[in-house]
Amino acid sequence: MTSPEGLLDYDNRTGRPSGRVLRVLGRVLPGVARVRAQVDPYADTWRARNAEAVRRPGRRWIVLGDSMAQGVGASSVDGGWVGHLADLLGDEAPPNVVNLSATGARALDVLDQQLPVLAALPPAPGPDAGPDLVTVMIGSNDLFGGRALRDALPASFRRLLDALPDGAVVTTLPQPAAAAEGANRHVEAGVRRGRLWMVDMRTAGPQSWSGRLAPDFFHPNDAGYAAIAEAFEPVVRQALAENT
Repeated sequence: MTSPEGLLDYDNRTGRPSGRVLRVLGRVLPGVARVRAQVDPYADTWRARNAEAVRRPGRRWIVLGDSMAQGVGASSVDGGWVGHLADLLGDEAPPNVVNLSATGARALDVLDQQLPVLAALPPAPGPDAGPDLVTVMIGSNDLFGGRALRDALPASFRRLLDALPDGAVVTTLPQPAAAAEGANRHVEAGVRRGRLWMVDMRTAGPQSWSGRLAPDFFHPNDAGYAAIAEAFEPVVRQALAENT
């Protein structure tokens, strides 16, 4: 629905509850519980920021993805890779971040929930808005969400990539799994067609996660997110320069 102010009633959640395994782990492992406790506050923070960002004049950076785009595992939402990348880009970063990610999101959630919100956003105000920067990091929840989701991941990725706006910046999946390789081939095909920019996490991402994981040993911590941001930086700079 569209609110009277022209903003969309979107709360940065998928609408699905956490899985049973994660709920059980949260009860017995303090590190998992501490990270899980960030999920709702981080979603609420981004929702509030989004409401302000869409009203401000200037170029927008639209963030699509899952808990890693939310910054879950970091000491704050700004300790995630989005905040670190904004710092690295400095004045080149679009001033208005609209983060539509949601913890637990899968590839088809970006297609079915997040992209419709992007499409329905009111135009950015001001004469200097320029084209949106769109970044996408997704797929881990498909890979680790069970066999059916994992097997469907390449096809889900293809559907998502076909729906993204031209010039979107998309990460590959670094995991050495057949499903990840199949999804990555669709990203590579989009680059060859000149539709997408690729951040290749297989080569540019962290080569070691030692000292870079949150207490749940799944999400990155601030240092891990900083390393992800460093992988994004050169690709995003090029995308911004060629899409002014």
